[in-house]
Amino acid sequence: MTPSVVAVSQAQARRLAISRQLLSGARPPAGAEGVRAVCRSLRFLQLDPISVVARSHELVLWSRLGAQGVAAFDEVCWRDRWLFEYWAHAAAIVLSEDYPQHRVVMDAYPQRGGEKIDAWIAANDRLRRHVLDHLGEGEPLPTDAFEDCAVVDWPSSGWTNGRNVERMLGFLWRQGKVMIAARAGGRRLWGLPDACLPPDVVREPLAPRAMVTAAVEHSLRARGLARALDVKQYFLPDQYVDLPGVLDELTKQGRIQPVRIEGAPASETWYVHADSLSRLEAIRVGDWEGRTALLSPFDNMINDRRLTGRLWSFDFRNEMYVPKAQRKFGYYVLPVLHGDQLVGRVAPRIDRRRRVLAIEGLWLEPEVKPTAALRRAITAELTDLAAFAGADAVEFGDRDTVPDRWRSTLLG
Repeated sequence: MTPSVVAVSQAQARRLAISRQLLSGARPPAGAEGVRAVCRSLRFLQLDPISVVARSHELVLWSRLGAQGVAAFDEVCWRDRWLFEYWAHAAAIVLSEDYPQHRVVMDAYPQRGGEKIDAWIAANDRLRRHVLDHLGEGEPLPTDAFEDCAVVDWPSSGWTNGRNVERMLGFLWRQGKVMIAARAGGRRLWGLPDACLPPDVVREPLAPRAMVTAAVEHSLRARGLARALDVKQYFLPDQYVDLPGVLDELTKQGRIQPVRIEGAPASETWYVHADSLSRLEAIRVGDWEGRTALLSPFDNMINDRRLTGRLWSFDFRNEMYVPKAQRKFGYYVLPVLHGDQLVGRVAPRIDRRRRVLAIEGLWLEPEVKPTAALRRAITAELTDLAAFAGADAVEFGDRDTVPDRWRSTLLG
């Protein structure tokens, strides 16, 4: 029997998505328990080297847990090995319990067009064995601890010139032959899987179909609700073989439920996971409380720009890679979540010498009213962000980059 299609409003869809991202209601508990709750709900935290205020995965945790939650990350990741670094949506922090799913991807790497990588690794078998033998001695090692004994240089257009060891480590990492055992001052320390995974983690890969099924369920739980094209962009992009068939199977099993967003085209099918139905029903009867949060540019809630536009009518472009003269807002911009709306964006920068969080711009969406309550909510988050980043004060820039009605208060 085909299940009936539940109708939800746009606001209910947004609220479910925000709830599943742990950005509504009471915060999860601080400490290691909170880090585990966030990671289990989101399934991955994207890594990015840019640290204008803090690293992206730290901001994602801070938005949900506050500074105390972030402080527990190293304990959960490196001491307990409950997490590890691998490739999901991008380079990411992922769960050790998901290792059997990631192992499928590891075993298949490299996939399409990988002949060049396979040939280079084979030609440099001495370098490969050198890396594995040294790591087999048991001590985590940085990249520069290995000798470049490559026979054939990795062909490069520029940035990888002379970096054969780094290339080899990167390929072996994607294959699951080596892992990142720790980080020291931002530097990766490498180790073998047996030394990096908890002893109770299942090492065998899932069957490919089971991997896709598990990934679909993770994606739908994390998203709250999603279309097939949204599922394909979350958790393990490019790995969803026969997604329509898997969605159909899960629907027949009652693991997922088709829903229709009111006002959406009749051809647009959304899905919600069975584990989220009770939360959706609570939202439908009014049981929901929003929060105000500043989101990393790589936050899981907004990492699919198309979906962000569809549910929130919020056009977010990461302008880090846009020439300065063409930027509309700034190099590093955090979207502002307030209740169930993305109401604006802020451009913060930490001045570590002066211990100041400099706000280079604060912009509201055209339809958002600059109320005193909204100003207080945003400035409270900025004050907390400053303390988290090690600053003693928040300092706003020139008057043209803050809302007119807030200028006298924010600029003094």
